Amino acid sequence: MLKEIAVADLRVGMFVHKICGSWIDHPFWRTRFALREAEDVAKLHSSGVERLVIDLERGVDVLPALVPVDEPLSDATPEPAPPPEPPRVGRDYVQAAALCRRSLAPLRSLHDSVRLGRAVATEACEHLVDEIVDSVEYEPTLLVAVARLKAADEYLYLHALAVSALMVALGRQMGLATPQLREAALAGLLLDIGKARLPSELLTRPARLQGDELALMRRHAEIGHALLSRLDGVPRSVLDAVRHHHERLDGSGYPDKLRAEAIPAFARMAAVCDAYDAVTSRRPYRAPWDPGLAMRHLAQSPREFDAVIVQHFVKAVGIYPTGTLLRLKSERLAVVVGRGASLLTPRVRVFYSVDERHAIEPFDLDLSDPRCEDAVAGIEPPEAWRFPGLEQLWLRG
Repeated sequence: MLKEIAVADLRVGMFVHKICGSWIDHPFWRTRFALREAEDVAKLHSSGVERLVIDLERGVDVLPALVPVDEPLSDATPEPAPPPEPPRVGRDYVQAAALCRRSLAPLRSLHDSVRLGRAVATEACEHLVDEIVDSVEYEPTLLVAVARLKAADEYLYLHALAVSALMVALGRQMGLATPQLREAALAGLLLDIGKARLPSELLTRPARLQGDELALMRRHAEIGHALLSRLDGVPRSVLDAVRHHHERLDGSGYPDKLRAEAIPAFARMAAVCDAYDAVTSRRPYRAPWDPGLAMRHLAQSPREFDAVIVQHFVKAVGIYPTGTLLRLKSERLAVVVGRGASLLTPRVRVFYSVDERHAIEPFDLDLSDPRCEDAVAGIEPPEAWRFPGLEQLWLRG
């Protein structure tokens, strides 16, 4: 249940659902979050925000009014609300999957408005941006991992969702300020908005595009930039990302063949995030790349992608992102289920013996645990093993 309250009534243990007022004006990079520390409450008190909405199903209510002095006080002292516990991994995947489903309707509506020539209101992305940044704050890779399992008819929308999450994760790693993080999330959602003006059969073609069709598809960056340029209030950084996210450092990209520092910073960030999600997603004409192999490709392509941004991206997402198939030094195969204490030591689920050539009862292993005697030997290409239902191993949580 949602409840609007005054900022003066805030206390630790509440879950903020919405900060009243313009989402661009207030100083917080998300508007849905748990108040876990007294510092969070103090920050809101000094922010100038007057009212907000709390979610009583996810946090505590306001304190009851003081009992008048002429009424007897109860002997029972209420227990302080326990701090919210971080959700288990399994539940996180359920929540990330639910967010993927909820995102489809507003993103479809946005693209339909563009396709039909109606007025486009980017404010419709406000709540979606809030949910994305809230998910990324807890664990940067969960939402991206689930969105990677997009169906063909959902690709355009869930690609936007995944790129938005990646942009926020990357921006946080780079130390961007709060307003820039919001813009990064919005840029990810709007990156391919120009594709809504292209023929639908071009977008759903189950084969690689060539010739005139490829040239037409590449116009989406210019089309999207032109559409958004006509709207009031779209930040310059978002416009830059939409137009230039396919530019490459060596000048081989499009539409303007910009080189190196001539490519705006947000566009260089978007190039990395867009390429990573594109190659790790299943398409009708090719199998998805293993996330770890995709990360290696980005790191080995300094002529195309900004090396400093790629380094930040690796730190944000991990050398071995969720879903990466690994061979361990014990000659067992495992799939990455989460990040460990360092980039080189993820949490994995072991499920196959290479020596014995058969599946084993899956069990979890934290490679960063000092007691663990195993380690990563290398990344394995999933297509070489053809395991059925590999995704279910890490989705189970």
